[in-house]
Amino acid sequence: MGPDAAKIRQVLEGVKLPDGGDPVTADMVRALSVEGGVVRFVLEAPSPDAARELEQTCLEAEKAVAALPGVTSVSVVLTAHGPAAPQQKSPPPDLKIGRHPTASQGPAKVAGVDRIVAVASGKGGVGKSTVSSNLAVALARQGRRVGLLDADIYGPSQPRMMGVSQRPGSPDGKTIIPLTAHGVTLMSIGLMVDPARAVVWRGPMLMGALQQMLGQVQWGKQDVLIVDLPPGTGDVQLTLCQRTQMTGALVVSTPQDVALLDARKAIDMFATLKTPVLGLIENMSLYVCPNCGHEAHIFGHGGVRAEAQTLGIPFLGELPLDLSVRLAGDAGTPVAAGEGPAAEAYAQLAARLVAGGMA
Repeated sequence: MGPDAAKIRQVLEGVKLPDGGDPVTADMVRALSVEGGVVRFVLEAPSPDAARELEQTCLEAEKAVAALPGVTSVSVVLTAHGPAAPQQKSPPPDLKIGRHPTASQGPAKVAGVDRIVAVASGKGGVGKSTVSSNLAVALARQGRRVGLLDADIYGPSQPRMMGVSQRPGSPDGKTIIPLTAHGVTLMSIGLMVDPARAVVWRGPMLMGALQQMLGQVQWGKQDVLIVDLPPGTGDVQLTLCQRTQMTGALVVSTPQDVALLDARKAIDMFATLKTPVLGLIENMSLYVCPNCGHEAHIFGHGGVRAEAQTLGIPFLGELPLDLSVRLAGDAGTPVAAGEGPAAEAYAQLAARLVAGGMA
């Protein structure tokens, strides 16, 4: 029987940092998981410069945990928060509550971005935002230049999932400098407003905010911009598809019939808006018990694949229901940044998108 998480943290307290502290006391240990004898965790440095100084510490932590009785393998990922944008004396970004969208002459490109792929779902709770963040990280790990736009205005979750909280900079009060985390360029309305307050906006305000995050943000040169859409078929989806040159959309659903009912509506919406659906993704497809290895299909299995065959839409893969995915997202280090079955599932999904010319 392998060690428990408490024992591993105790061992990591004996690993010394360059400044004399330890990773546990410094709150650097993230996404710790123990499955039998397999141990995985992330060491998260406060900055890329600090991460470079911790390479030897990472090796020592791996060696210390591997020496524990019952441990068969150890996977340690060293990562860092993206640095906060430099403090500017200029006014804050011009993203005013209630601002209405400006007139446009039809779908427009986003400067520097080759492809724009929306991740959508017909209903909430199917893991769309989790798929968006992990897919972005998986693509970045495969050498793509990736941007991630959190377009879920009412419920922005990407700052937490990607582990960032700094306010974006603005050199002139108009241009917005996005943040960087895990190799991904990130922008979210959650970085611009008080996270404890609800965003209570009407449709035109949503449309204006989305237009600003696409047009005022300095995205730089990106191979693909992943857009995490809110659930449903509302104003944000309509604005994005009508005012932006989209490569296409990915639709995420669980296998259960209720979720598929709403996924069909999302697919129909994209057809109405003449936005190609690049593929369907079945999330929470399989649960493997970490204790006994039993496989369970909690939400059913194969429903999304069957739907894709019926509609003639590519089926891009199945993603597991795994505790490590939730723990990693809550800790701000997507599971795709590490190793293991869940990370491999996202890596395979990213590889399919790259091979298909979608990312």
